[in-house]
Amino acid sequence: MSQFMSYDAPYNVVPFRQDDAVRSIASRESAMQVIAITGGKGGVGKTNVAVNLAVSMSMDGLDVMLFDADLGLANVDIVLGMQIKHTLADVVSGDKTLADVVVDGPEGLRVIPAASGVAQMVDMQSADQEMLIRQLSDQLMPPDVLIVDTGAGIDQTVQTFVAACQTAVLVVCDEPASLTDAYALMKVLRAKKDIRRFEILANQVDTPIQGKQLFERIANVCDRYLDVELGYLGGVPTDMYLRRAVQERKALVSVYPRSPAANAIRDAGRRLNRLAPASQSSGVGFFVEQLLSQQSHAVRH
Repeated sequence: MSQFMSYDAPYNVVPFRQDDAVRSIASRESAMQVIAITGGKGGVGKTNVAVNLAVSMSMDGLDVMLFDADLGLANVDIVLGMQIKHTLADVVSGDKTLADVVVDGPEGLRVIPAASGVAQMVDMQSADQEMLIRQLSDQLMPPDVLIVDTGAGIDQTVQTFVAACQTAVLVVCDEPASLTDAYALMKVLRAKKDIRRFEILANQVDTPIQGKQLFERIANVCDRYLDVELGYLGGVPTDMYLRRAVQERKALVSVYPRSPAANAIRDAGRRLNRLAPASQSSGVGFFVEQLLSQQSHAVRH
């Protein structure tokens, strides 16, 4: 039977001060929180959530890096309006190192951009994947938080990245296909990667009650059929300011910080920060070891 935990109702103000983040950084020392943002299907707003979570956590005083791990349909740079000269495709081709392609984003965020529509990235060989993974450890200054924006769906690359992260955030919206695909993704990750906990973020909801009800519907199904634990990060409301920010190609939390969706995303980021594991075996090396282990398992099977 599954177990699930409900956090504070969305839109409620969660007491938080800037120095809380600073103390959290100091207490974790070399630890790095690694968060996967994923979804069962496209169109649920996964990348917008990943971008705004990353920017909001950076604004709270954390050193944050956003890794665009949607290797075939990357668009973090588009959402942020960034001019990208080099991507992971240049690293795979040998023209650049991983350190060369990291770019500075808004509010102190660092971004590792992937390439969109490049077949070489979609069909990346295991040796190229291993090279990228090792460069993560060898060349990058470890942040406090690494947010991994995965692709949507249940393919092997998505499974590999989610399984290597400490926290799996599943973005859902109130549509039948979103709920069905979210359940399918959790089922696959539980069976193949032994992931036992997921944080649910309800996106594009009309009211806080709708977000909570959406979570409870998912939890009820998982309680019957999956041995997983669910946490509720809250609901992000449908917001005209989000549409404006997307059109302006800027992070909502930066340009419209008092908008309803920005407040909800900030609350979700602070809840995620409080979920940071106490273990010190959570730095870049640990993340890389997990990626290599997952990749090796995938190759064998």
